[in-house]
Amino acid sequence: MVTTGLPPRRSAALRLLIVAVALAGALFGGAAPASAHAALTGSTPAQGSVVDRAPEQVTLTFSEGVAMGDDSIRVLDPQGKRVDRGKLRNLCSGSVVKYGTGLPPGLRDGTYTVAWQAVSADSHPVSGAFTFSVGAPSKSAAALPQQEVGGGLVGALYGIARYLAYAGFVLLVGGAAFVVACRPAAALVRSVQRLVVQGWVALTATTLAMLLLRTPYTGSGDLSDVFDLGGLQQVLITKPGAALVSRLLLLAAAALFVAVLFGAYARLQEPERAQEEAAEGDGTDGDGTTAEAGDEAGDGGGQAADPAEEARRRKDLTFGLGIGGVIVAIGLAATWAMAEHASTGLQPAVAMPVDVLHLLAVAAWLGGLAALVVSLYWGPPVERTAVRRFSRIAFGSVVVLVATGVYQSWRQVGTWHALTDTAYGRLLLLKVGLVVVLVGIAAVSRRWTGRLREVRQAPDREPVPALVPDHGPEAEPDEDPAAGSAPDAARAAQLARQQAALRTARTKRLRDADPERLGLRRSVLAEATVAVVLLVVTTVLTATEPARTEEAVKAASGGQSTAANQPQVLTIPFDTGGTGGKGTARLDLDPGRSGNANELRLRLSDASGKAMDVPEVKVSFTQKSQKIGPLPFVPRHVGKGHWRASGVQLPVPGQWQLSLLVRTSDIDQVTETKNVKIG
Repeated sequence: MVTTGLPPRRSAALRLLIVAVALAGALFGGAAPASAHAALTGSTPAQGSVVDRAPEQVTLTFSEGVAMGDDSIRVLDPQGKRVDRGKLRNLCSGSVVKYGTGLPPGLRDGTYTVAWQAVSADSHPVSGAFTFSVGAPSKSAAALPQQEVGGGLVGALYGIARYLAYAGFVLLVGGAAFVVACRPAAALVRSVQRLVVQGWVALTATTLAMLLLRTPYTGSGDLSDVFDLGGLQQVLITKPGAALVSRLLLLAAAALFVAVLFGAYARLQEPERAQEEAAEGDGTDGDGTTAEAGDEAGDGGGQAADPAEEARRRKDLTFGLGIGGVIVAIGLAATWAMAEHASTGLQPAVAMPVDVLHLLAVAAWLGGLAALVVSLYWGPPVERTAVRRFSRIAFGSVVVLVATGVYQSWRQVGTWHALTDTAYGRLLLLKVGLVVVLVGIAAVSRRWTGRLREVRQAPDREPVPALVPDHGPEAEPDEDPAAGSAPDAARAAQLARQQAALRTARTKRLRDADPERLGLRRSVLAEATVAVVLLVVTTVLTATEPARTEEAVKAASGGQSTAANQPQVLTIPFDTGGTGGKGTARLDLDPGRSGNANELRLRLSDASGKAMDVPEVKVSFTQKSQKIGPLPFVPRHVGKGHWRASGVQLPVPGQWQLSLLVRTSDIDQVTETKNVKIG
């Protein structure tokens, strides 16, 4: 009885890989979009501030270089109408990254909205919005995008494409390196061929997808903009666009490389493979298909080729493929280095070559591991020498990964505490932990490798049971004798299938009877499972704001996060109980940090929203945890419904309780309290 289900070990292998993918999805599938890599560190006017006169321009300061255009900064009035001059001003000087836009004179009082959007130097889009008020705050009808740039469906598709691009690069480069450097006979193995070709297809398809998605990814977020040829033309002149186009050109060269690898190079391996199969009594490649030796290599006349000439040709082609493959692999890795983390920040001239080495080491290790997995599970028995060659290459790759990883970690993290205080640092610790686990499993694989024996000879070919012809009804005497040719051909095809099935069964029995190779297959599959998650973590790291950048933003804003150090704006309703005693107080504390001379601005409005004067207002701050305060401040009256106090100093950061006393008559007063976070 013939069963069509997967063999138990193949089914177990697939289940384990599915578990790895599910684990990766559980870890990162529900994660929020990654933080952008350039951060807004300051603005003029400051976020939430109230200025007496309309400024001449609005300026933005960033933590690192960004790309901006004339429409990157928009200033909207209280009615939602754009009022800026629509021309970007480049105010960068030295290491200061600052851009601005001019404002026309005569702007009316009210609350203005600043919306900005840019592309970080490492190709990731950034955006944000804040408000400031002229004269007095007011209601605003400005409509802002509800979706963060780089998010939504377009952001998800772009993120998936980035994951698959890294995976495709690893399979293409690592799989090809495994064939050329470790096991040339794998050029004839169908499962290895499919692995490398699928890597090329995945990398090519995702590169095209990212090129088309760049316009909506960095702009509108509308998926229909992938067909915007004007936007695509603008993308092509940017650094990320140039990197993607360069990758496509290199992939064309990679296609030629793959064609030669599995064409001419594979044919040169056929004589040796045929000899091995003859000695082993095995004619299959492990996929249940016969590995055809093809026509005898020679001078075209059926004559056997000179073994010395075959060896020389094989050596020359191996050398050529090695040199060409290294050049193409370096070029492909450079397309990431020139457009992402390594291209900006500290020491880019050193970081870019180091990043290329890091990517090549990852591909050689993990891609070669994937090729070894498919060879062990869906190919003929793997030679001991091939496994040992890969083991040495994997060890060298780990050494390169450690060296380059230490430099990259220092460059992107900077301080020890950033490893635990930032998202990038925590992801890096997770990556290091996975690498340690992977190296531990690899050590087990190396022990199995040391126990391997050479491939044993297969038993003599088993006799194939003859098919009992079923002639059916007796042929009529006058029946045409040629009519029996069709049944004969069908029986011959059935016989060939039976022979192929028996050869496949013998190969599997031989392979499964070897306990060393069985143990190696299991340990290598465990390595591949961890490698899937490691590759996902690595890809997430490339889309996460580096710890050094995050720490720099904190330092620029007084040691706390940017959001925590924006001017504190509080709205406090009050009711003193008397006639006309209801109103609202708006209190601004700028810059809202401890140890600084903050400026306090207070505005009172009645129930209808008009400015209102009262006989007395007082403000005090108390920090109960430190037993500080109350610290009283009496603001001076500077206009109708407007009070101000300078030099407001709060000695320590933390949670403070603000108390506001409002008196509307001799007997009507109230004290309202509210908590405020001081950086």
